[in-house]
Amino acid sequence: MIHTRISGTGSYKPGEPVSNSALIAARGLESSDEWIVERTGIRSRHLAAPGVTSSDLALEASRRALQAAGRLPADIDLIIVATSTPDYIFPSTAVLLQDKLGITNGAPAFDVQAVCSGFAYAMVIAEKFIRSGSHKCALVVGAEVFSHILDWNDRNTCVLFGDGAGAVVLEASDQPGLLASAIHADGRHHDILSVPGQLCGGVATGDPFLRMDGQAVFKFAVKVLADVAHEVLTAAGMTVAQVDWLIPHQANVRILQATAKRLHLPSERCIVAVERHGNTSAASIPLALDEAVRDGRIQRGQHLLLEGVGGGFTWGATLLRF
Repeated sequence: MIHTRISGTGSYKPGEPVSNSALIAARGLESSDEWIVERTGIRSRHLAAPGVTSSDLALEASRRALQAAGRLPADIDLIIVATSTPDYIFPSTAVLLQDKLGITNGAPAFDVQAVCSGFAYAMVIAEKFIRSGSHKCALVVGAEVFSHILDWNDRNTCVLFGDGAGAVVLEASDQPGLLASAIHADGRHHDILSVPGQLCGGVATGDPFLRMDGQAVFKFAVKVLADVAHEVLTAAGMTVAQVDWLIPHQANVRILQATAKRLHLPSERCIVAVERHGNTSAASIPLALDEAVRDGRIQRGQHLLLEGVGGGFTWGATLLRF
């Protein structure tokens, strides 16, 4: 039987961290560091400079993941990029990344748009390619420049988000790695988190900025994150007690804490990076994963539960042995 495992991780955050106080001063926001920290747990975030794109961030994260996996770009036979902030309408950010990496072997490359669940979706898709036997070495990336779609006059959203990218190399293996996965969506809730704008005739129509009903998102996220965690644990025949690390989408610290509590998982077994990154959407899970791998918290052989929830509404989880 063909299994799938993570052989390398990488991440990248643009520029220097921007503190809450620096952001407030630069944008003239009616807010305070105390208010932001109390409501979200966020203390800083990274913001891409003008002209820096998702594929630029993805390139750096991918190079680091490839190095960690001991792989060359030419070894990659599948590229999936999860992003809600693509460089272009088309072609995909994945093919732009493919070009920047110098991959010319004809490997398929495409984007996945499931917002903050994008990385979970991309992992599930890549695993199915590998387990089918059609592909052996996939590059899966979450990359976002959410600063491009923020309304800087809306303090309820603009303080929450940051830019960054995370990547993993997934490879075929004779040993189990990804143990169980699940992805879901419910379009009835599309209006509580969206960017309801379009391009028509070269002009942005509708509302081109991110809009969110924070309370509705919180209630929905906590419920489905707990539900999908139990779903994949049941599918793998495991219990919460066997999970070494929970790595949820880094939306805000209250959602992370509420999810861990609902799962009866000690808070010290939950990877929390939102205070330094903000919400980086599809990049948040691989960013947090790579950070914990590189600082030594995550070790080979440990069981990890990765899960995300995002606009759409979409949600998903992957249980794996690292």
